Amino acid sequence: MQRTKILVWFTSLIAVYHFIVVAQLPTWFRLFIPHNVHLAVSILSALILIFLLLPASGRKHGEDTEASGRFRHVPWYDWVLMACGTIGAGYVIVDHEAILDYGEFGYLDAKGIILAVLLAVPVLEGVRRTTGWALPIIIMLFVSLTLFQQYLPGLLYGRGYPPERMLYAAYVGDAGIFGLPLGIAANIAIVFLTFGALMEAAGASRWFMDMALALTGWSRGGPAKAAVVASAMFGSISGSPSGNSATTGVFTIPMMKQIGYTPAFAAAVEAVASTGGIILPPVMGAIAFIMAEWIEVSYASIVIAAAAPAGLYFLIVFVSVHLQAHKDGIEPLPRADLPKFWPSFTRGWYYLIPMGALVYFLVFAAYPPGTAGIYTCGFVLAVSFLSKDRANWLTPGRIMTALDEGVRRWITIAAITASVGIMIGALELSGVGIKFSRFIVDIAGGDLTTTLILVGIVSLIVGMGLDATPAYITLATLMAPALIRLGVPDMAAHLFVIYWGLASFYTPPTCIAVFVTASIANSKIWPTGWEAMRLGIAAFLIPFAFVYNPGLLMNGTVVDIVLSIVTAAIGATMLASGIRGYAFTLLNPVQRVFMFSGGLLMIAPGWQMPLIGLAIGIALVTPGLLRQRAAAAG
Repeated sequence: MQRTKILVWFTSLIAVYHFIVVAQLPTWFRLFIPHNVHLAVSILSALILIFLLLPASGRKHGEDTEASGRFRHVPWYDWVLMACGTIGAGYVIVDHEAILDYGEFGYLDAKGIILAVLLAVPVLEGVRRTTGWALPIIIMLFVSLTLFQQYLPGLLYGRGYPPERMLYAAYVGDAGIFGLPLGIAANIAIVFLTFGALMEAAGASRWFMDMALALTGWSRGGPAKAAVVASAMFGSISGSPSGNSATTGVFTIPMMKQIGYTPAFAAAVEAVASTGGIILPPVMGAIAFIMAEWIEVSYASIVIAAAAPAGLYFLIVFVSVHLQAHKDGIEPLPRADLPKFWPSFTRGWYYLIPMGALVYFLVFAAYPPGTAGIYTCGFVLAVSFLSKDRANWLTPGRIMTALDEGVRRWITIAAITASVGIMIGALELSGVGIKFSRFIVDIAGGDLTTTLILVGIVSLIVGMGLDATPAYITLATLMAPALIRLGVPDMAAHLFVIYWGLASFYTPPTCIAVFVTASIANSKIWPTGWEAMRLGIAAFLIPFAFVYNPGLLMNGTVVDIVLSIVTAAIGATMLASGIRGYAFTLLNPVQRVFMFSGGLLMIAPGWQMPLIGLAIGIALVTPGLLRQRAAAAG
């Protein structure tokens, strides 16, 4: 992505502004920035960047400047959209108190209607340019339902609201453009996206890669295991499966191909591991902090609950690459070709300091997520100077480049959260959200398993084309209430939609992460996508396990929790064995089916089904193990 001095200065100022407000520095000088003013500045800055960088046609313009500092040609309609957004958001900035006077009994007057439209149109166009047509169409569908539901039959019927009431909800209401989702983007997401960009600029991604190779490269399938470890660690920080796939994939995919993995398998491993970083505590790509705000629980409780499911996800991937290496006869890399553990560790041990500081600030000091993230960014700046390589020092120029990268990643989230606010306003007015969740429950006949399947499928579809954080916010709004309605705890319901929504990153036909890794591996999209689905099957199955088995979310007695995790871990290993067709020896199709079925039984609740699953696993593993030992002894 080509950068220019003007744009880098502009994006850096945007980041600095958000850091100042989130850290509440103005209060030190007895200055108070109202929340809706802060959000107006936030969405306005995002819209300006979107219309400078992303043209309607999809080709990027406006990113380069000449020596004179002038931008390349930006079409007149983009300037018009920027002007509209400036007027709509600017009025809130200039006169935030008066804007409330435009709503009388929840309706806007003529001036308020004009202001609302001037902001809503750029917001919807901004989200179209950053994500495509899907989300704007969904939003306008819910807006249309709110306006015309008095003419609709059955479940969709309602009183209907005039445009001025709908625009009030979008522009002035607590659940509109300036509602909770945009607040999360402006106070949390931008901080942690910048944190990830600073870690990248400080050389953390290369160090994570070297450490992963030092830890796992000596074993069978070492580079693939290193890809899993490195992508998990860095993916949790970066917050973008596709971005993480590109960052670590350029190192891991060629190594996997070099030792004998097929291009499709190598690309699939990287795509699935990079996606899994989003569900890996402690950072979870900022989703942990957003969920904590959304369901009003502590950050620590999110991290604790998400730990075991994430571990099972990566266990299946890790075991899969190990078994595939045995199946294909792939030998370990020579130790002489691998980074040594201790030299690698001493070269970058200080990258662990910001991670530890983040956990301390969030869990023990109980700081708000945004504040904790800002302090952690300070630690990244400080520890970068411990590097012997001056290229990793975060000098002012490199800091600005990192701020620029973080803001560019953030503008998509800002546009989506603002537009989702419009949708939430429509849902609250019309009651369609409640009706939609009731509709899913009714279709399922009140059966929890059927409801879970329906919610999972819809979450997979809705998640296609969205980045991780926007996907979660959208699904938390639309899909999680259906599960909560049937008595599923908030935590389990939200984690369920996260897992299924993120699976869209490697599930055809969209599979954004696969597009990235396949281009690096020179593999075909569809074979790579299907391979990724097999590797990432945990995202489809583990959510059912933790809904029915609360012990996987650390709920219950110590015995229940330990038993749940142990049986699920054995089940995950059996699932991987059934999918790969190997358990100390090659498995025939019938054996693979039984092994996979036994794995499903192992992750079922209770003890009866896991006991049957364990018996199946022992029966299938024992012959191959005995033959292998006999061959070794002979």
